[in-house]
Amino acid sequence: MKNAVNCWLFNSAMSKEIVARVSHLSAAYGASEVLKDISFEISEDDCLAIVGPMGSGKTTLAKALSGRLFRKGDVWFQGSFVLFVEQQHHFKNRSNISEFYMQQRFNSSDSEDSYTVREELGELDVAEWVSVFGLEPLIDKPLLQLSNGENKRLQIVKALGQRPDWLLLDNPYLGLDVQGRAILSVGLAQLKAKGIRFILFLSGGDVPDFVTNVYHLSGQYPIIPMLKHGAIKYTDNPMLQHGKEKNNPRLQPGDVGDSPIVSLRNVTIRYGTKTILDQFSWTINRGERWVLKGANGAGKSTLLSLITADNPQSYSQDISLFGRQRGSGESIWDIKRNIGYVSPEMHLYFKETGTCFAVVASGLFDLLGVTRKVNAEQTERVMHTLSMFGLEHLSERSFHTLSTGEQKMILIARAFVKNPPLLILDEPCQGLDQEQVNLLKRVIDEFAASTGMTLIFVSHYAEDVPNCVTKEMCL
Repeated sequence: MKNAVNCWLFNSAMSKEIVARVSHLSAAYGASEVLKDISFEISEDDCLAIVGPMGSGKTTLAKALSGRLFRKGDVWFQGSFVLFVEQQHHFKNRSNISEFYMQQRFNSSDSEDSYTVREELGELDVAEWVSVFGLEPLIDKPLLQLSNGENKRLQIVKALGQRPDWLLLDNPYLGLDVQGRAILSVGLAQLKAKGIRFILFLSGGDVPDFVTNVYHLSGQYPIIPMLKHGAIKYTDNPMLQHGKEKNNPRLQPGDVGDSPIVSLRNVTIRYGTKTILDQFSWTINRGERWVLKGANGAGKSTLLSLITADNPQSYSQDISLFGRQRGSGESIWDIKRNIGYVSPEMHLYFKETGTCFAVVASGLFDLLGVTRKVNAEQTERVMHTLSMFGLEHLSERSFHTLSTGEQKMILIARAFVKNPPLLILDEPCQGLDQEQVNLLKRVIDEFAASTGMTLIFVSHYAEDVPNCVTKEMCL
């Protein structure tokens, strides 16, 4: 199969100038080999997307090609500056601190210590790209207040300011709303038109129209040419098949009485002169399943931070959670013990270096890392939750060695582990391939049917929303 692939690539490129060549590339993390014998060529008019399911090695390949990871084999790009643009964003504040905590964006004083988009771009000659990638309305916004999708576009513009010969874009569409995806596609099409070369590394979704060649990265073969365009589909994912064999536990969520789970009345949240929520009201009753929608920057994360008790402004608002008025003497732990939660921000700031078992177990104690021993009953619950998602084979793996998609699935399992009365899944499908999305939706539907749980599900895309969701809130 490998020889046929290389022959196909060679013949297809004979009549055009080759601008990139990769021969017999291998890469590993420590003693664990992730990629082996990868070979392909890119011709002058080609625009390449490399796709593959969760954990197939896409990010590893991008890092190896850019020289950020030790590799074996031959890699040549026309032009010497190859820049890897990763999924997660990193920046420093005015105090020269780059280590942030998850709730920091909700504290006004910390936002004041954050550089703005204009300051972050500094003297970079990127005025054209600021406009193309839709950053003009955000130019004076603090970096700490940017949404995940807004940060994604900023990272690409910053990279362009360094004048790279090639951009290696790791899941650039991840976290973007519908409008943001359209803006990004227009911007990337303009890059191609101007002769700026790039490679896309994608987990799923539709391949952009400007892509000319699509290669599939899998665990069985090196790189396999695929037909261009259309949705990326995977049918052989063992985790999905494994998940079909598992039944969800018939456990009831904790008793929180007959009062509404969440009641927000005329809530107003401001950061400086910026009003995020204005006289906003929302009641969520027990057993209701909601989808929360809104463009990047519409205030979804701020709204959720009021419910999870992570926003200090919640004390000055008329909010009741699980039948208790906010600020009536309850602790933050009284609130969090009733909530299972996952979000892009949690993923970004989750620094646990222990095993996947430890990460899931930390959800029992509402900690970002395990500092307590688990008993036999808790151990059984953790393993059952892992098996529910087909993840038990990862239980003893170190969390930080997993792919981004695998880490996301572990954090989703962490949200489920204590059978919470309220489950908040903030863009849980980010970083997952289509098979994992289908598995997650099925688990949620079965879990809702067996437990009657209350759910807030955040997504930009209707196709990602589970069938059990019957109510909608749009910001």
